[in-house]
Amino acid sequence: MSANMLPQPSIIEPRWWTGSPPIASEAFTIDCSDYTLDGAMLTPGSELGDRMNTLFGDVGLVYLTNTGLSELADMRRAAKLVIENEMRYEAGANPRDNLEPNVYEVGAPLPAWLHYHHEMAYVGTSTTMLAFLAKHAIGDRGPTFVSDNLSATDAILETDFGQKLKELGLCYHRDLTDRDAFAGTEEIGVYNHWQKSMMTEDANQAEQRARERGLETEWGPNRLLKTRYYVSAFEYYPPLDRNVLFSSIADDGMWFDTWPKVRHLPYEQRPLKLTFGDLSEMTRAEKALFVDIYDRFGMPINWSSGDVVVVCNWRWAHGRPGVHPGPGERRELGVLIGEQFNRVGDIDGKW
Repeated sequence: MSANMLPQPSIIEPRWWTGSPPIASEAFTIDCSDYTLDGAMLTPGSELGDRMNTLFGDVGLVYLTNTGLSELADMRRAAKLVIENEMRYEAGANPRDNLEPNVYEVGAPLPAWLHYHHEMAYVGTSTTMLAFLAKHAIGDRGPTFVSDNLSATDAILETDFGQKLKELGLCYHRDLTDRDAFAGTEEIGVYNHWQKSMMTEDANQAEQRARERGLETEWGPNRLLKTRYYVSAFEYYPPLDRNVLFSSIADDGMWFDTWPKVRHLPYEQRPLKLTFGDLSEMTRAEKALFVDIYDRFGMPINWSSGDVVVVCNWRWAHGRPGVHPGPGERRELGVLIGEQFNRVGDIDGKW
């Protein structure tokens, strides 16, 4: 089978949204045409900063359009009007490089669709929020989608599957390859090396960093770092004093259904796997429902160059279809990772 062939069983393709957004765009959008985004306006306490924080507090989402910004460093300053503290992307799944100081690339190939997900839900240290910075955009052919997680939480808890998630929790299985094992070869079947994920060349330190983030570890052949993380499918959200859904099918082998050089692998050989917390498998129908729940409450962000979006990682999931730029077109987003928090899972009585 070639590296570009799609695997069996049949693929569950996201539909992303119903065509009707969960909230009106004016509830989270600021048109910056009337602002000059200079040093003063990009300083905490400015009029723009106050407006951004008000919207973010109300809905957990802020979208800046018509900024006139062209440099990622300036877009980062705009995002930091909401994101006061940033975390280091350490122990992350995607192989991200830096585009600017503290601004990461998406870390995924453009042709691959990225299922709705919450950033860093698969480790014990996650992030409260994140921002996307549109350096280059191709409009409505390269959107990012966000999904209203409060509505998704209510909807999934009404299902038998949601109650099963609540009862059993989840186990995240992740296989991180060793960079040295692929030296001088084409990296077929590689998602991320443990050296890049753990930000170290030392195997002992990599194992220590994994365990610091709540992961169980085991070494496989060719220094394959195998991790497991047991946790609730939900997470307590302090501002609303309630548990919210904090998991998705993105952390299963389905993540790679359209991923070049990985999608040819049988599911049992793919670098990610998601099971219930008792290690029982999800059925295809349960996985399809997991995808559908987020799709029901999704909406697109159709990028223009210079746009900035800040997203609450509890209140919104994010993802995107595959992107296929035409000749001379570019789509490049920078990612800013906000303040870290330690996962506590769900709390009794907070449903």
